[in-house]
This record gives sequence, structure tokens and C-alpha cells, in this order.
Amino acid sequence: MFREMRRKRQLLPQEEALAILTRASSGVLAAAGDGGYPYAVPLSFVYREGKLYFHCAKSGHKLDALRRCPKASFCVVDQDQVVPEKYTTLYRSVVAFGTVRILTEEAEIRRAAACLGEKYNPGGEGLQQEIDREFPALCMLEFTIEHLTGKESRELARLREEKNPE
Repeated sequence: MFREMRRKRQLLPQEEALAILTRASSGVLAAAGDGGYPYAVPLSFVYREGKLYFHCAKSGHKLDALRRCPKASFCVVDQDQVVPEKYTTLYRSVVAFGTVRILTEEAEIRRAAACLGEKYNPGGEGLQQEIDREFPALCMLEFTIEHLTGKESRELARLREEKNPE
């Protein structure tokens, strides 16, 4: 169902792709938007056990699109360093494909919101009070990853091969 990456030498090991999802602070969610146009929106997120979690308002373009078609992709750029004199970019990124579910049970909404809050303010005080205060307007989305690939520039792949020869 999912295409294999054409440039296999640039494919990141799955552990590295998951590490990128763990450390990245934002990414872009793409869904089937209005009138057949793709709709891509940058979002904060948290990765936990094969799933991504996002928060959003209880109405809007994103939710309308995901209600029509829950299939989506999510892209995270981990590194993007332009090297002008070599006419290239040192990049590393991941793309996830999966389905998005709008969480409906209070316990799962609170759990996802707590994971998100803990990521952006580790050990911060007042997280539960903030969730309680925002709860009436809070919507949480769960993206189940079905396929994940990471890719890096040829130059970074070459450096990786030099460090870890087979």
C-alpha cells in the first residue's frame, strides 16, 4: 500500500525516525481539504507508543477535513542546513502516514493533553489546572502511524555510513 523509498541509501533507520518524532517540537499535518485541495497545517505534537497527539479547537477546517477522510500524513523536518557554496542542503526529515481519530472519552482526552503539556513544560506545575481550565474548549486528535520513513541528504547518509560501516 505504501511506496518504498526510492533512494534507499538515504533511508534513516526506524529508530532514528522515531527519535526525530520524540525530539521535534512541531510538524505539518496534511489532510484532504475542501474542494479536493490538500490542507496542510503546522502543529505542535507529542509522540507516544506509535501514535501522535495534537490539540485543536472543536471546529474548523482541520476537523472538517478529518471527519470527511481520517487518512493523513505528518511531516517533521529535523535538520535543514543550506550549504550555499555546494548548492545543497543538509536535511533530515520524517514522514508518517496514518489515520486520525478525534478523541471523545474524557479520560483519553485528559491523558493526551497531559502528555502534550509534559512534553512542552516537563515537570511544570499547574498542568492539571490548565487542562481543567481549557477542557471545555479542548479537542485532542490521535494519529495512529501506519507507515513511517525518515530520509536524510546524501551527505549526511555518507557520514552515517562512514561512522557505521557494515
